Amino acid sequence: MTDSARRPGSADEELLSAEWAQVETELTDPQRIDRIAAELDMAFGQLADVRRGITVFGSARLGEGTPQYELARELARRLATEARAAVITGGGPGIMEAANRGAHEGEARSIGLLIDLPFETGSNPYVELAVPFHYFFTRKVSFVRYSDAFVAMPGGFGTLDELFEVLCLVQTKKIRWYPVVLVGTDYWGGLVDWIRERVLAEGLISPGDEDLITCTDDLDEVVRICTEACDLRSGPVNAA
Repeated sequence: MTDSARRPGSADEELLSAEWAQVETELTDPQRIDRIAAELDMAFGQLADVRRGITVFGSARLGEGTPQYELARELARRLATEARAAVITGGGPGIMEAANRGAHEGEARSIGLLIDLPFETGSNPYVELAVPFHYFFTRKVSFVRYSDAFVAMPGGFGTLDELFEVLCLVQTKKIRWYPVVLVGTDYWGGLVDWIRERVLAEGLISPGDEDLITCTDDLDEVVRICTEACDLRSGPVNAA
């Protein structure tokens, strides 16, 4: 440790910056591995009975009263009542709160996978089951493992990170097919066009990869896609 070393600001920084002289080392590698294993064990235990889960991603900055918040709330309520699905979010404010609120209003399980951030603490008041994480990557494992479909509302880097993580896993066949639905053609249309007109056109993805994404404004279509995915992966609601 040098005189200028500082304490890491998060568990991720402590792990990923462990070789930097500017960041204090607080754990040994065996301790880090134990902590990661314990976090996964905790998450798997708390989420073990989740079936028919749908994850809704979106910005923490779009609060109550914005059109995006109200749309996410309505969508989650419909996923709860029509798809009979648990709704999973990052558990924070904004779109995440809206989706948890809609699930709560639809009397479905409302789940928040929380991340330890210096500027965002605690869960929104509509989370029924809060699962805390220190590490982004253990949290991502849990999003994927317990979800049958993914819906992305407008969001920033965090939403984009989660979106492309899932797309990469499906494209590389690390996981079986999951529907990935982008809600809001006005917001997402430019990204979808870029994927088709540049990434696909220049041969950087294979033909058909662009179809891993559905972009729509139609909540009926979103509910239909998510319901079919839940039925396919977890079984119909009325199945014994």
